[in-house]
Amino acid sequence: MPNGVRIRTRNEIWKRICRFFTGGETWTHHHLNVFALTFVSFAFVHATRKTLSTVKPSMIATWTRNTTGHPPLFPSEQAASEFLALLDGGFLFTYAIGLFFGGVVGDTYDPKVVLSIGMALSAISVFIFGYVTELLHWYTKFIYLSLWLANGLFQSVAWPAEISIVGNWFGHNSRGVVLGVWSGCASVGNIVGTLIASRVILLGYQYAFAVNSVLLFVCALFVLLYLKSAPRDVGLPEPAEVPDEQHRVIEVHLERPRPINFWRAWLLPGVIPYSLAYACLKLVNYGFFFWLPFYLSSAMHWSEADADALSIWYDVGGIIAAIIAGAVSDHFSTRTPIIVGMLAISNIFLYMYSVSPPVYFVNALILSLAGFFVAGPGNMISSVVTADLGKCPELRGNAEALSTVTGIVDGTGSLGAAFGQLLIPSIEVWFGWVAIFYGFMFMIVCTILCLVPLLYKECRDRRRSQYVALNSDVDDSPSESDDVSPTGPGSEVIDVRRRPVQEGGLAEL
Repeated sequence: MPNGVRIRTRNEIWKRICRFFTGGETWTHHHLNVFALTFVSFAFVHATRKTLSTVKPSMIATWTRNTTGHPPLFPSEQAASEFLALLDGGFLFTYAIGLFFGGVVGDTYDPKVVLSIGMALSAISVFIFGYVTELLHWYTKFIYLSLWLANGLFQSVAWPAEISIVGNWFGHNSRGVVLGVWSGCASVGNIVGTLIASRVILLGYQYAFAVNSVLLFVCALFVLLYLKSAPRDVGLPEPAEVPDEQHRVIEVHLERPRPINFWRAWLLPGVIPYSLAYACLKLVNYGFFFWLPFYLSSAMHWSEADADALSIWYDVGGIIAAIIAGAVSDHFSTRTPIIVGMLAISNIFLYMYSVSPPVYFVNALILSLAGFFVAGPGNMISSVVTADLGKCPELRGNAEALSTVTGIVDGTGSLGAAFGQLLIPSIEVWFGWVAIFYGFMFMIVCTILCLVPLLYKECRDRRRSQYVALNSDVDDSPSESDDVSPTGPGSEVIDVRRRPVQEGGLAEL
């Protein structure tokens, strides 16, 4: 085969691969900058959040021993564990309340400003919670509880703002794979936070808090200075939200659309079912998040550093699942069947993990598979699905709803997770760790039941639309009335069929 033919063949294969992942959208360097900045910023948010769960054994030892000349903060390890459970539950409770309001704030004000302020305040509270209290020996329940509750409130604005920004830049045709990769930022943050803690834990648990909080504060400054909230900020058009919209005339918003009413956002299609489902699923996901290192240390009798390193495999499985499932779901009209299918399989691996032996390789393998089928759907619901719901066709770009919808779904999920974290220590004492895993399996079943009515409706609507398409003699070609989206003040209409590639952007495929 001549060299020229081989080169053209390779170029054609590369173009097809790129088209599969981009959905035919044109990406510029602005898109890549937004993806990188938001990914790194929320990774550090999760790294600071993960720190407490990785150093629990060290904090329990400090609180129950009279090694600093102060009386022990707790009389027993069980009492200290119950207080840590209270911190976890309280964090998730304030986090949930903040999500409901933070989502509305993210749609009302510039989300990058909201994000950077929340990150900076969270960094300060975590630094005081873990480093300053140990440095000055402030062993006081009130101080610990107040700072960690405040941290939950400050971090609550981050996820809705991040999803809003990423959802503004990437359209429906590429959102699954983009947010599938991007949603791995939480798991990457868990890994980074765990690795930092495992490296500095010998110096003292306070240094894990110090390093992660300083990194978060520095990242907040980069977000404020360099992040762009939406394509309109640099004069680019909004991405397409339906497959055939790339062949239509669409509008470029020059001003922010008005924020949607909070109660109206609840009534958008799919918001209530996914909110209830995520409340059940996040309880399981955050049960692993908060208690997995402690379980590996206390039940499997691994060292604290080894337990932290092993717990990473759960997040690795979640990252891989979100990428694969997100890319595949971009080529379906709905993402619900993929999520329900993965959840149905997850109970198999949850049971296998509950009876897994204390062998490192076996434990890591089953744990990564459990993360694939549990954390993967969780990442999809909290990112890809919420972005779809907030950009639904009923809004047509005339209302800013992405941050609000994200806050509703994630906030409801956090309420369910907060309830679960308060129960885990008591269940473990009375019934053992096996009972906790059976509880996780029950909550997975509840998650599936919440989504079954929506799955049935989506499949029925799809069959109906296929029947109408096959039996209709109406010309499907776009009419003049179809070409233009509803416009309002502060927007202009452009023809994306004749739109040139933006200067400095990627070649349109």
